[in-house]
Amino acid sequence: MSGRDLFCQPRRKCRGAALTFVFAGVLVAGAATGSFPESGQSGRNGPSGRGSTAVAPGVGAHHDDVRRAAAEAMADGKSPMEAAERAVSRSGDRWGAVYSEGEYEEFQEALDGEYTGVGLWARRERDGRIEVTRVRPGSPAADAGIRRGDRLRTVDGGEVDGRPVTEVVSLLRGDADDAPAGTTVTLGLERGTRAWTRTLRRARLSTDSVTARTLDDGAVTVVRVDAFTKGSADAVRTAVRQAPAAAGIVLDLRGNSGGLVTEAVGAASAFLDGGLVATYDVDGAQRALHAARGGDTARPLVTLVDGGTMSAAEMLTGALQDRGRAVVIGSRTFGKGSVQMPTTLPDGSVAELTVGHYRTPLGHAVDGRGITPDLEAGSGALARAETVLTGLGDRS
Repeated sequence: MSGRDLFCQPRRKCRGAALTFVFAGVLVAGAATGSFPESGQSGRNGPSGRGSTAVAPGVGAHHDDVRRAAAEAMADGKSPMEAAERAVSRSGDRWGAVYSEGEYEEFQEALDGEYTGVGLWARRERDGRIEVTRVRPGSPAADAGIRRGDRLRTVDGGEVDGRPVTEVVSLLRGDADDAPAGTTVTLGLERGTRAWTRTLRRARLSTDSVTARTLDDGAVTVVRVDAFTKGSADAVRTAVRQAPAAAGIVLDLRGNSGGLVTEAVGAASAFLDGGLVATYDVDGAQRALHAARGGDTARPLVTLVDGGTMSAAEMLTGALQDRGRAVVIGSRTFGKGSVQMPTTLPDGSVAELTVGHYRTPLGHAVDGRGITPDLEAGSGALARAETVLTGLGDRS
């Protein structure tokens, strides 16, 4: 995970697959796992395994097997969570995961747009050093004078050089002690030849997963969505309404690891006047997600994607592309198109297991394939988007 920007907030451990997902910027390096809405309830869409768009054989029984293993373990005085993890591993569900009750609560809090932390982003450099890449204004880290480019040397006296960023994030959050807001963490820092320590008090912070900026000439407004946390759809709609009247929109979904499906559908509603966003199946039952009416269908729109664009962000991209609403620029997306549903186990832990897959409005499968952009672009994707928007504006 070297070189990836990670943010200090709840992370996901996918033990069966030996993967760790941490929230980056907002939801992070990897993807947030989750479930689709059922009967109008909100849910989350997360990382995916490979495979066809049909539901895998026996997924309905899959939940029963995991619950049974957990119940039997509890009756025998053993750990239900560990038994559930073994059952998930045996099932072959690549993206199935088991969370402790506390981990799942933290995960839900993050999707609600809040987290406990100190407000800094960090990454591990090639030499193993941990470098601060961003500091949230008004956060404990900002108040302590920490700046981008500072080196993080120690956390509570323990050296962090060479350690996975996920472990450093966990230390900053105080996950091992379930440290709440108000508890302290002491950081050893370095800036050039200066070395010092600061004791910070953890705080409840909001994620601010949507940001908007208008480029210098006023012709383009860039709306960046880091993840689909609670309230992100409203933030996207507000950004579109407040953009200058003549401005085209760049919807930047690069590195967006997913989040709440209902928020992604709400974001689609900012650009569509109703209609289909995606279809999906749950244990073979077919369902559909639709945008609300009244979106801005006139502004030129470009969507930026890359290999870090996942799950709910791919669903939104597929809807805008299939319905001819946006020109998609960048590189092929991650390819997460499976659906997870949560099951609560006897000890309060939660297993999230794959139950189905989704398709774009034109019926394209995303799982294991991703979405191919209309125009390939790398580091110059934003400049390419500006050029395309100029052409779209000329034709409107």
